[in-house]
Amino acid sequence: MASLFGVFARHSPESCPLNNARSKEITDKMDSKMKESMEKTGVKKIVGFYFSVLEHEWTIIVEAENAHGIETFCIEAGISAFNTVKIVPLTDFASAMRRISDQKKKK
Repeated sequence: MASLFGVFARHSPESCPLNNARSKEITDKMDSKMKESMEKTGVKKIVGFYFSVLEHEWTIIVEAENAHGIETFCIEAGISAFNTVKIVPLTDFASAMRRISDQKKKK
């Protein structure tokens, strides 16, 4: 069963695709490489992919089978070529509220 994960990628201004030719080359190929590696790495869906340009941070929300598959996905797609990557399990608000409510009922 797929779970929701946040992939947080951060790079330096010097390695930013806006400032670095090699990073730009990698980024130009990233969309097709992500699509190619999704199925074999267990990434079911890219829910959202957001950039904070001036902070040099990317936030990618994915549905995936596990964090190890996401790690491979980031390597194969080139995301980790110039970014430090953190993978975090996420829970949507409604699910978190149900868990809180269920815990209250048990007490």
